[in-house]
Amino acid sequence: MNKVQVEILGLSASPSAGGAYALLLKETYGVRRLPIIIGSFEAQSIALELEGIKPPRPLTHDLVKNLIDNLGAVVIEILINELRDNTFFAKIKFEASTMTNEIDARPSDAIAIAVRTGAAIYVAEDVMKVAAFVPSSDDKDEEGEEDPFKEEDEDPIIPKQKSETKVATLQDQLREAIEKEDYERAAKIRDEINKYTGSSN
Repeated sequence: MNKVQVEILGLSASPSAGGAYALLLKETYGVRRLPIIIGSFEAQSIALELEGIKPPRPLTHDLVKNLIDNLGAVVIEILINELRDNTFFAKIKFEASTMTNEIDARPSDAIAIAVRTGAAIYVAEDVMKVAAFVPSSDDKDEEGEEDPFKEEDEDPIIPKQKSETKVATLQDQLREAIEKEDYERAAKIRDEINKYTGSSN
């Protein structure tokens, strides 16, 4: 089976999908993009790992990763291998006790595990041909890179104040959000902190 390596380009809310999220994958050595609609829990799990936010208790995908590690297995890659009736299917390929195995998974779960284990993400060429698209020039920002995070009506998290005070306030709000396990808000607050500090995860 021919397969194409991809990487995560963006993750954003999808108003047309009833509270779900759009995960956008980018062809690593090409220009095609593959959008996949995923649930809010899986989106939150992927976003937290990408942002480097560690919850006080392990989420389901953290638990799976810990089990994999403790059993001495290694996730080699994940493959989105099929699109059937507008539903994507995936496989997680792992090695345990010198044997290579594959298990079926939803793409969202497979990707959430891949970002935690550092495993490569692939999409079958047949799936790319059917579901991927090539972005037009209108979909790109001034530097020529697509911006999947555009939000027209983004509410400010805090009122205007000095930069140092803003960062301190945001850090307090971040700790509070993590303690309450409100990870979606925590990810947004982390983004705001990065804007003011100029850092990125």
